[in-house]
Amino acid sequence: MPSVATAAAAAAAGAPLRRRPGASRRQPARASSSSSLPSPALARSTRLAATTSFPPLVRRARPSLAAARAASPDASTGARLPTSGGQMLVFVPPHPLIKHWVSVLRNEQTPCAIFKSAMAELGRLLIYEASRDWLPTITGEIQTPIAVSSVEFIDPREPVMVVPILRAGLALAENASSVLPATKTYHLGLRRDEETLEPSIYLNNLPDKIPEGTRVLVVDPMLATGGTIVAAIDLLVERGVTSKQIKVVSAVAAPPALQRLSNRFPGLHVYTGTIDSEVDERGFIVPGLGDAGDRSFAT
Repeated sequence: MPSVATAAAAAAAGAPLRRRPGASRRQPARASSSSSLPSPALARSTRLAATTSFPPLVRRARPSLAAARAASPDASTGARLPTSGGQMLVFVPPHPLIKHWVSVLRNEQTPCAIFKSAMAELGRLLIYEASRDWLPTITGEIQTPIAVSSVEFIDPREPVMVVPILRAGLALAENASSVLPATKTYHLGLRRDEETLEPSIYLNNLPDKIPEGTRVLVVDPMLATGGTIVAAIDLLVERGVTSKQIKVVSAVAAPPALQRLSNRFPGLHVYTGTIDSEVDERGFIVPGLGDAGDRSFAT
């Protein structure tokens, strides 16, 4: 059976890429991504992640680097990077594989099976980035075949909650357990009214009380108007979780959702494959990738 990458390339073969006028056939990959958000600002970090400034967001390095770099100029810009304080941060990792899978998802000719696999692969990469410097660890010593070695493991006593928002969140979160050694998955189903664009809950598998300090990864492929993701985080907050304990993973995000999240949940971190420019009157992200649930499950 051909690999996902091979099949994706075959799927894309029917829709040749259009190059910009004057662009050469071989161009070096850009080190960071950009967006058309109002007053955009993009910062690169040594950990290969970009943060997008979105009012009232701030520009800064990865969370683990903030303390070390607050007093030193940024290596790429020479500017000092402020700490985030209570601001929400949006991370757009500039990894070429992330760009590849987003491109496969955008292609309307990508078959359902390949779309679902591409969504899972994108989710694996974004969850990896989101979990960096975030997971609880324990240290100790083990005996290797040669000598005693100091080691560090993920602490299984503090599992991370993964909350996929149905349906499409199932595809994006499919590989979460292969990235995170200790996870508990709680499904959350929300349906958006096509006229009002407001969400309604049809499945809530969340526990009544979430233990203090629990790390929560909310997985929602499309952050468009923001109604669904806000409703999901509200349910978590009602159960004792603060926005600083939550990380959101999405395939594509748009300004309305990001602004809504920023206003509502200070300290939240969002990891997304790309940021598109707008949302149309139907609540779809433009250019987006269509209905992620329909395309993942062919229904």
